[in-house]
Amino acid sequence: MTRAIAVAVLSLCLSFVAGIAVADKVRDWADLESAHNHVQEAIHEMDRARAANHYDMAGHGVKAEEHLRAAERELHEAIEAAKAAR
Repeated sequence: MTRAIAVAVLSLCLSFVAGIAVADKVRDWADLESAHNHVQEAIHEMDRARAANHYDMAGHGVKAEEHLRAAERELHEAIEAAKAAR
């Protein structure tokens, strides 16, 4: 069960990263805001998966969440910069 949850979380993170890699060029801050919302959803999914796994993922869940939170901060900064440049 715990291995299945870990695989599901890893799949979610990898599919998100793959989506970013093949995404169209960002046209305005609304596109960035959409990506920001997806990252927030991924953080919530990660939190639920970690809780279901009793927070025991050999440290990988914590590291994945840290990376998602860093991505969230960077997207927020990018949105603010795009709004300021308009």
